Parts: sequence; C-alpha cells; structure tokens
Amino acid sequence: MAPVSTSVETTVTELPDSRVRVQVQVAPAEVQGRLETKARQLGRELKLPGFRRGKVPTPLVIQRVGREAVLDQAVRESLSGWYAQAIETAGVVPVGDPQLDLADLPREGEALQFSIEIGVLPKAKLGRYEGLEAPRRELVIEDEQIDREIDAMRERLARLETAERPAAEGDFVVIDYVGSLPLESDAGGEEGDAEPSERELQPFAGGEGRDQLVELGGGNLIPGFEEGLIGASAGERRDVELTFPGAYPNEELAGRVAVFAIDVKEVKRKELPAVDDDLAIDAGFDDLDELREDVRRRLTDAEDERIDAEFREAALDAAVDQAEVPLTPELIDARAHEMWERMLHSLAHRGVSREAYLQITGREEGEILAEMQGDAARALRREAVLSAIVAAEGIAPSQERLLEAVTPVAEREGVEPAKLIDDLRANGRLEELREDLAARMAIELIAERAQPISVARAQAREQLWTPGQEASAPAAEPGAPQPAGAPGAGKLWTPTDPAAGSS
Repeated sequence: MAPVSTSVETTVTELPDSRVRVQVQVAPAEVQGRLETKARQLGRELKLPGFRRGKVPTPLVIQRVGREAVLDQAVRESLSGWYAQAIETAGVVPVGDPQLDLADLPREGEALQFSIEIGVLPKAKLGRYEGLEAPRRELVIEDEQIDREIDAMRERLARLETAERPAAEGDFVVIDYVGSLPLESDAGGEEGDAEPSERELQPFAGGEGRDQLVELGGGNLIPGFEEGLIGASAGERRDVELTFPGAYPNEELAGRVAVFAIDVKEVKRKELPAVDDDLAIDAGFDDLDELREDVRRRLTDAEDERIDAEFREAALDAAVDQAEVPLTPELIDARAHEMWERMLHSLAHRGVSREAYLQITGREEGEILAEMQGDAARALRREAVLSAIVAAEGIAPSQERLLEAVTPVAEREGVEPAKLIDDLRANGRLEELREDLAARMAIELIAERAQPISVARAQAREQLWTPGQEASAPAAEPGAPQPAGAPGAGKLWTPTDPAAGSS
C-alpha cells in the first residue's frame, strides 16, 4: 500500500443514499508549518523600518499582518491538498462535488478541523461473475477492407500534377489571398448589399497568405472559401465574400462578413498511383501480393484486439447484470456532471470553449447532461462491480505488474520505470495506478472465466419474449460524447448493439 500522510486524520460516517461524511483533523504541526510558510511568502513583499525587503522575520510578519489573517490565507491555499489527503486516507471513491464545512480557525497549538460530505461509489452486491456467457465475434477480414487500406496508401503516395483547365472539386489550387472586412459604415443596410469593389474594405490581421495550397472540397477552410474557387483558372483573380462562423475562435471575426481577394496561381490535379507491383515497391515490398498480405496481417492484429476488448466488455456487463448496485438519481447526476466537465476540459485543450461547443452542436447544456445519464449509470455500475470483485478476490497488482504498466511512459520520458514508480509514490498518485490496474485485472479475470458464444446466439436470446419483459426493459439512453445505453436486466450486450460503448 502507498504511504498515507500522518498530518491528516479522518473519521468516516456512512450516510444514506451512498453518501459519507468525512471528519478531518489536520495536525497542529502541519497547520503551524503552513502558517509560517505563508508568513515567509508575505514577508518577501513587506516593508518594515530597519529591515531589507524579504528579510522581515516570520514572527514579526505574523505580528504585523495578524495571525488570523495569515492563517486564513494559508488554510485557503492548503485546503485542496488536505482534501485530497483526507479522501485517500479515508479510502473512499468520491462521486460528484464535495460539501466542505470548515470549522473556526484553530488557536495556536490546536488542530484544524473540517468535514466533507460527498457521494461515493455504491457498494455492489455481487451475483455470479464466473462462467458467464458473453458474445464474441468471429475474426473475418474481407478483401474490401484490404482494398480500402491500399486506396488510403495510394492517397498518401499521390502526386499533384499541373492541370491546364479550370479548377474542379477534388483539385488543389495554389493561391495568394488578402482578407478584408467592410468598414462599420458599410456593413449592413443598403451599402452592405453593394458589390465588394464598391465598398470600403480594410485588411484584417492574420487574413493574408502567400503560395497557399488549398484542396477544393476538403472542408478545411471557412465555409464558402473553397466553393468560391470552383471553376477558377490559373492567373485569374476572384473576390470571394463569406461569413465567418458564429463560433469562430477569433471572436473579433466571429459572425462577420469578409471579402477575400484571391489570386489563383496554379491549378493541380491529384494523380493516384496504379495498384500494381510498382506501388508495392514504393511502399517497401517486393510485389503486390506481399503488400496485400502485410495489410491483411495488420488488419487481423487490429481486429483481434478489438474483438478481445469487445468480449471483455460484454463479459463485464454480464457480471454487472448479475449484481445489485444501489444507484440514486443524485449519484447518477453527479457522475454525469463529472463526465461533462472532463469533456469540456478535453475540448478546452483543443481550443474549443463551452460556449463554442454548445453553439456548434446547437444544444443546451441541460440536454447534454440528460443524455449522459445512461452513460453515467452504466459507468457507476461497472466501477462498483469491479471494486467488489477486487475485494472479493483479493486482487492486488504486483510490483512487476506496476513496472510493466509504467514502462511505456518511462521509455517516452527517458527514465527508468522504477524511478517513475518512486515519483508517483512521492506525488501521492501510486495508489491511483494500483486501483486502475486492479480493476483491469478484475476485468481480465471475468473474461478468462467467461464462456464465449456467437453473436447470433446472443442476439437470438435478446429477441425471446418473456412475461413482464415490457415492464423491465429500460428505454434506450444515448450518451455523449460516445453514446452508450446502460445495460438492462436480462439484456445481453452484443458487439453490434448500436448503443454500446467502450469501458
């Protein structure tokens, strides 16, 4: 087990509806240390007669600023770290946002106390999870799949040749362009309806390009730009008027009309290589047959991995269907909000804000959260069952398994796996890795003990009507961003289920 900080002590009280209250006590020495650290930080900017800046003694800083004021800042900055320590020490898996209740600031020599009330992963009552039947697809690679891979290779090896004709969709054009915006007095009204040449235009920053290669029909530019070049010939100049999307990243341009003066310098057509031995040689093979065999092998390996993943997922869901997991609407809603926030965080890394995403999709946040309810419930059921199986089987990743798990990351970062394990331990993240590996090992255990059946047999079972089926069958609950309906009682997941998603 990972070492647990002794600076935080916790007492856990179970509450109804899968909630707990964690009473937290931070040791006096820890509180005093944070107080003095904050005082030293404040002392760097404090000016007192007789002392150089940054050299004011800590006790004097506390006296001058006030112990309570310094301690208040220190507690606010330290609370998130203490919360994380408390959750780890308490051994709970939180779901949703916590409610923190901070007691009065402690006097000197006293401990700091606060409480956390939060939803937690519910405890599953396991049913049978060994010898369950789960559908497994047959591995089949069709010739059409190989053809598509080779066509993609041809696209990568394609050459661009000059075309002595007007540009058509699928062609490439080499252009210079300058983008301009109508002056405010010219935007809208009767003057806004004037021809571009009759309006007063002003170039905007970042709206100019030279020798740019543009694929017509590629959909890579602002709507209307590529379409405005269809039929253009080399040496021709065109003025293309278009409107920036409302969700355009540059807010100064979003929703505005712009005019692009475009000089077409060259029209190019794409020439694909023929499917023959020369193509294979260019790709590093002796002949076409060897190329096709290599493509088949790679497709087979990838498909085999997908089938294995699908089977593990189906076996897990079969075990979930056998278990009882108490879920409340509040818990499901909390997990849906967590999923939504993770999705927004991922979008933000790609430069897409919450507002832009909602505008692009044309949906309300509440609508998206409602659609995520099925995914949230399914995820909670799976996690609860896996946690129960880990406990029932006493699953604990070995040191070798931990080293194996971090090896790919260690190799990318150029460090030894053991050093990375030590870093994770020092940062308090090793237990998170242990829990993740334990859950994977539980899935492997379920899959190893499951009985594969054909997809056709699984689907046939779904079609069998039983009394009361209408009452027990759940409505489909699509999720976002990848739809996944929660499996209902008696329904066996199959790889062809359009509502199924990955764990």
